[in-house]
Amino acid sequence: MDALFTAAFHRSPIGQYLLAPTDKLEIIAVNDAFLGYVGRRREDLLGLPLFEAFAEDPGDAGDTGVGPLGRSIARAIETRAPQTMSAQRYPIGMTRDGKTWFEDRYWSATNTPIFDEAGQLICISHTTIDVTAEVLAQRALRSAREEAMRSARSAEANRAYLASVLRSAPVGIIMLDERGKLLHANPAHEALFGAALPCIDGTLDFAAWHGWAASPGGEGARLRPEEWPLYRALAGQTVDKCLLEVESFGPGRPHRMVLLSAAPIVDAAGKPAGATAIAMDIADRVEAEKALIVADRRKDEFLAMLAHELRNPLAPISAAAALLSLGRRDEKQVEHTLAVIHRQVAHMSALVDELLDVARVTRGLITLDTKPLDMKRVVSQATEQARPALEARRHTLHVRQPQSAAFVTGDEKRLVQVIANLLSNAAKFTPEGGIIEVELAIDERHVRTAVTDNGIGLAADMIEPVFGMFVQGERSPDRKQGGLGIGLALVRSLVELHGGTVHARSAGAGRGTCFTVCLPLADTPQLAAPAHTWVPPPGATALRVLAVDDNEDALAMVEMLLSSLGHRVISLASSRDAVRRAAELQPDVCLLDIGLPDIDGLTLARQLRADPRTRGAWLIGMSGYGQASDRAAAIEAGFDLYFVKPVDVGRLVAALAEVTPRHAEP
Repeated sequence: MDALFTAAFHRSPIGQYLLAPTDKLEIIAVNDAFLGYVGRRREDLLGLPLFEAFAEDPGDAGDTGVGPLGRSIARAIETRAPQTMSAQRYPIGMTRDGKTWFEDRYWSATNTPIFDEAGQLICISHTTIDVTAEVLAQRALRSAREEAMRSARSAEANRAYLASVLRSAPVGIIMLDERGKLLHANPAHEALFGAALPCIDGTLDFAAWHGWAASPGGEGARLRPEEWPLYRALAGQTVDKCLLEVESFGPGRPHRMVLLSAAPIVDAAGKPAGATAIAMDIADRVEAEKALIVADRRKDEFLAMLAHELRNPLAPISAAAALLSLGRRDEKQVEHTLAVIHRQVAHMSALVDELLDVARVTRGLITLDTKPLDMKRVVSQATEQARPALEARRHTLHVRQPQSAAFVTGDEKRLVQVIANLLSNAAKFTPEGGIIEVELAIDERHVRTAVTDNGIGLAADMIEPVFGMFVQGERSPDRKQGGLGIGLALVRSLVELHGGTVHARSAGAGRGTCFTVCLPLADTPQLAAPAHTWVPPPGATALRVLAVDDNEDALAMVEMLLSSLGHRVISLASSRDAVRRAAELQPDVCLLDIGLPDIDGLTLARQLRADPRTRGAWLIGMSGYGQASDRAAAIEAGFDLYFVKPVDVGRLVAALAEVTPRHAEP
């Protein structure tokens, strides 16, 4: 029997060793299976205390196998019953070729006390199974499961993120699988194309789509099914920025102008997995581009018209200058020639003023001098201003007004400008001998001024654009007067500054036009007495005048004009010379150009004010700049008066009449 048990002990597939029931727990027997587990020889283990043979790894803080094993053996002895240990880590020291190392091992063991027939403890049996492979496999499985869970959570988060991006994307996005089956269309795509896209068994039916090319050079060509960008992307093509007009599948099947791009989708192996397309509604951009083209064309037309309008008065002025230079002329010729020059200069000044007015309005630089006004008075002044243009073309003017006053709150000069502009416009666009009517009406809240003509009229598509900058109406065959195409834009801006509106109405080409200005009705005011209009006194005293201007022609004209009025004039082109001569002359008046090349007029004025010999002179500035800030800068520099070129001769003569001479002229 001993031989049988010995054979069973050593050949058992389960590792086992026997321990002496002593404090050191010496190993008294060990079977072949356990020796195979730990890679040791039997003679190296027999007689060794258990925890000397299998000590903890001193370099591994996590090696705590000795304690649990010792406690399990102690409980087995104490309870005289087997103690099973759950799988635990117990690294085993290995030695080979003189080198020692510890291998991570996991064991499932049972400690059983063995008693003789008398009940005396004779040894402790330790059976163990190396479960390292199973533990590592379970750990790898658990790690794989955790990684799979993390990947799944990450994939779900990515899917939710992508879905959120697709939902909120401002462009239409659609995705198909490799067979053309609809996978996804975001809300923006549904807004563009409709939610009910045509499909056959879930596959997009391109034959039911309606679209037309809109790119330059191919506009209007209808797309065949295989020409749709998304269809081409399914075939492996990338289509970038294809401009199309498409018919939506939404209610009413509206047409959209879209920019489409499409590309194939490939999987990780590079094989086709579907296609996607992005669509953007660019109707607003297309309209904006068209508007820019129209604006650019109108700008070119405006520049051409401006050149034409400026050359027109320059031609008679040039001819007049040539005539005067001949020297052989009678008084009547001179009078007629000067009248031509005055008229043409006034016309050019009006053109420049109109341009400046538009610039000031668009930049918000116009300040209205508002007060209670009777629109009957405004209409009267406006018709008086426009009368030369009306009479030149033999138009008949009818004015209808209510008997009572029609009060508004506004700037009289600007409102006269508005009505006069409309009357002049009517005169230009009405063939000679036409009829122009002005009707003033009052309702509970508004004063309406309508200017109606029987001229060339407006097409329906020009009713609103006619108020735009640089917009020109069709010229009548006999229209001789031009324009810059900014008058009506200025009219609308000025009326809106007054809190009013202006509208155009026409029955069509050749059927006349009516422009109506509507302003808020104001309460009837207590009108103040009319302001006294100052008239310059006759017989003005001769003055010493120092005129400084780097424009020789302008300087010569000023000298001739003032000398003809009896003033003693010294004219200089250099402001440096002016400083020296002013100290010698001690003039009564210094007439100074602002834009002088060496010392500007503002600096020159300050120097003259600083010199006691010239401090008391009147300083009058002349400049082509007429902004309020320019005028303020001149007054701050010491000027008494500031004139915008071309200088109003009447105002200049009147101003000089107010000056008291500092010295009696001989």
